[in-house]
Amino acid sequence: MDKTAARTAAFARRKAAHMPHTATAGYLSEVLAGYRGVPLAGYMAMRTEIDPTPTMAEATAHGPVGVPVIIGAGQPLKFRAWEPDCKLIKGEFGAMIPEAGAWMTPQIVIVPLVAFDRRGGRLGYGGGFYDRTLEKLRAAQPTMAIGFAYTAQEDDNLPLEPTDQPLDLIVTEQGIITP
Repeated sequence: MDKTAARTAAFARRKAAHMPHTATAGYLSEVLAGYRGVPLAGYMAMRTEIDPTPTMAEATAHGPVGVPVIIGAGQPLKFRAWEPDCKLIKGEFGAMIPEAGAWMTPQIVIVPLVAFDRRGGRLGYGGGFYDRTLEKLRAAQPTMAIGFAYTAQEDDNLPLEPTDQPLDLIVTEQGIITP
């Protein structure tokens, strides 16, 4: 299966699993409780992505939290400091980003995805932003990548490439998967 077909199938599974409530982040909060104070980056959910913002809001009480900002095609993401009530504006691809704030470097990155496997494989949207970003962060310091997804997004037959950065942990609405 090629990446386009894999993404199409995974988007359909994610859409079917998407539920508009915040009870899906409980296991993510459980994982991050063991890393209080460690600089963390989440993301602002779009369309049918599972929403990490309840956990991100909890984490701001203990340390810095940021969200990704797309700087340009082919470049790693940068992370801007985020607070629950900060003013947001539309960034690239319609992702909401803080209007202002300091840049920060996370040691834990909560990664959105289209599909995952139990070995830590991740299928993203195809822009390579998270792969480039994780490669750069990991070259500078230990960086944990936590895939956050619905259980229905699991796919044991992902078309992975050598440049795909692995996930250290996958968290779903139903539990925690350690590759």
